Amino acid sequence: MDEILIDDPLDRQLREAVPYIDDDGFTARVVASLPAPGRRKVSLRSVILVSIALLGSALAYVLSDSGRVVSENVARLATLPPLWLLIGAFAAGALAVTGGLLAALSRTRDPFSLS
Repeated sequence: MDEILIDDPLDRQLREAVPYIDDDGFTARVVASLPAPGRRKVSLRSVILVSIALLGSALAYVLSDSGRVVSENVARLATLPPLWLLIGAFAAGALAVTGGLLAALSRTRDPFSLS
């Protein structure tokens, strides 16, 4: 039980909570040896996806008689009972939360680990 503690300079510096520990230039050498950050390229895939989304939106607008279908359906929604609107809003929110949760869980290695 009687352990003799050797007063290590690094241990003493850590105990004294020095904001910076002198590393004799090691950090500067490591940072200098890192490669320079490259330019991000705009991928062709993202350009194609955005273009197709814009084209599809424009086509849907034209085929819906310049949005007349949308305005008619909004007017129809206004005549629904408030309870139905509340249920629809709750269902849409639950669907969005479930989709986000599934997307977040699919990014983790073990979705049930707490670490």
